[in-house]
Amino acid sequence: MDIIIKENNPEQRKILISAYACRPNMGSEPGVGWNTVMELANYCQVWVLTREENRSAIEAELIKNPIPGISFVYCDPPRWAGWWKPTQLPHYYFWQLSAYLKARNLHSEIGFDLVHHVTYVRYSTPSFLSLLPVPFIWGPVGGGEFAPKAFWQDFSWRGKVYEILRSLAHRLGEIDPFTRLTARRSILVRATTEDTAKRLYQMRASNVEVCSAIAISQEEIERFAQCAKLENSPVRFISIARLLHWKGLHLGMQAFATADLPDDAEYWILGEGPEKKRLQALAKKLNIAQRVKFWGQLSRDETLSKLSECHVLLHPSLHDSGALVCLEAMAVGCPVICLDLGGPAVQVTEETGLKIPAQTPEQVVSSLADAISCLAKDSQLRSQMGQAGQKRVRENFSWEKKGQQLLKLYETILTQKSVQEFCTSHRH
Repeated sequence: MDIIIKENNPEQRKILISAYACRPNMGSEPGVGWNTVMELANYCQVWVLTREENRSAIEAELIKNPIPGISFVYCDPPRWAGWWKPTQLPHYYFWQLSAYLKARNLHSEIGFDLVHHVTYVRYSTPSFLSLLPVPFIWGPVGGGEFAPKAFWQDFSWRGKVYEILRSLAHRLGEIDPFTRLTARRSILVRATTEDTAKRLYQMRASNVEVCSAIAISQEEIERFAQCAKLENSPVRFISIARLLHWKGLHLGMQAFATADLPDDAEYWILGEGPEKKRLQALAKKLNIAQRVKFWGQLSRDETLSKLSECHVLLHPSLHDSGALVCLEAMAVGCPVICLDLGGPAVQVTEETGLKIPAQTPEQVVSSLADAISCLAKDSQLRSQMGQAGQKRVRENFSWEKKGQQLLKLYETILTQKSVQEFCTSHRH
């Protein structure tokens, strides 16, 4: 790359953010986009490229809470591509084209110091903003996580078709010349997981680091910390997820059924989805229907209330890039039992929970059962892990910390003399 980095005053940094998903007071990717740019506005001059569809929500929020130092720029795909829905991949792909044309004009007027693609968090789709002649950061991007083939035997035919199509879509994206160009032109690619990092290196990315895309606001961290934890019987395990095949709840139920537990131990499942009937039938088959409670889809406040009434989060997902629920559980003070896969493996440590290797379904069920038994019997260990989890979230996963870390990263990049010097000093 023939990009030379400018040196100037940190207070005058001009940052262009690509945030296809960006909306206030929401979770998931819109929340990632919104919270990232809000924190950056504390330190830099920020321009945000996002969809026209987000305008009304953003402008309503800015009327109530004006934020200096940030400008939103709205664009949509070309008219001939506009018939695709925003949730569909072609809409996102062609939006990137419009965003590039808008960004090129903006750069000629403003002269950005750095460009950063924030959302969508998808590694197999290009960002044409990488073509601008300024340092480009891509991500965190994810999606390179796949359910190990040994676990497909338990999926319904719909689940197997989903996995095949998902894998095919990502593999086609990897060979897209524009996606590979994005990987090569990025001064830094941030991957949500080690699995995604490996895919990016195969796409010829030269500099990759692993970091989570998600966080919790300081206000919510303090709110979660106030939740009273129950240490009396019955011991309750909880899973909060869409009821999909790859969330692995069938593994959690089998492990709960075989674990060494008190007779009054309970397993609470929050969420809705196409696997609900299969899971309810499995509970009956395992003779645990009386101890497994399906609460359905609850509001955020109701979900937090249920979480505070439980002792351990059981999250046996087979390919999560993020898993905000793990951070929320740690913030509440719940230890986490998860598989050593994807985003949870990045968030959870041996001090804050138990990570289970994922080799075969039988091995996972056995190991999950051992972990469930261990934490059910040891209230002191649960307390220690809960406190460690709260500390980890405070120190590493607040949006405020994310903003500070990004500022430090930008300064590291922008005070180097060239891209090559940065890459040499910042190898993964």
